[in-house]
Amino acid sequence: MKNGLCLILLSGGMDSATVLYWARNKGYQCRCLIFDYGQRHRRELNSAKSLAHAAHAPFDLIEIKLPWKSTSSLLSPKINIPSHPIEQIGKKGIPSTYVPGRNTLFLAYALSAADALKARAIALGPNALDFSGYPDCRPAYYQAMAKTARLGTKRGSEGNPIKLLTPIIHMNKSEIVRLGECLGVPWKLTWSCYAGGAQPCRRCDSCQLRAKGFRIAGIADPLLSPIDSL
Repeated sequence: MKNGLCLILLSGGMDSATVLYWARNKGYQCRCLIFDYGQRHRRELNSAKSLAHAAHAPFDLIEIKLPWKSTSSLLSPKINIPSHPIEQIGKKGIPSTYVPGRNTLFLAYALSAADALKARAIALGPNALDFSGYPDCRPAYYQAMAKTARLGTKRGSEGNPIKLLTPIIHMNKSEIVRLGECLGVPWKLTWSCYAGGAQPCRRCDSCQLRAKGFRIAGIADPLLSPIDSL
């Protein structure tokens, strides 16, 4: 590929799936990093693997053990998954779905891999508009991590820093849906619901943000019936 190797942090959700197809469209050779960090369900891991296969991208499944599972509803089934009114999502403080330091851990692994594999870039899908208010989804955080990549790697010290690509960080969900649609993202393989299960719960914050994005974009979500997508 003309732009060299790009590592994709792939969660299985609509945002990281769009970034995978964006990087592929930009001419990068894509390799995906999929993280098993003790999520309360396996559905998103299965979606991530399916997306990597569909994009013909090799992937590494990385297991991270977090002993402090009681701190997040994404880790502990004993904590209720929040369901806020759509207009309040991201505006009522940091929700229980926040996993402390998760993106910092992911990026540390990705920087190690990129330095070792001589990857030119790392691409990931943080979104600072339609999101749940996580502090590690904001532009300032990624600006700081780009500096870390430059100062703390062999590549950076040699004057050839690893690029940190966040192409959808200033997009809302409907813009992401439209971009993904143009790139041919197989939405049916993605998974956004925090609850897992056979079908999206339609109630959690992530389900509501996804539904809003597809609705405003005027595109049917293949994970929902036509009636549910309206």
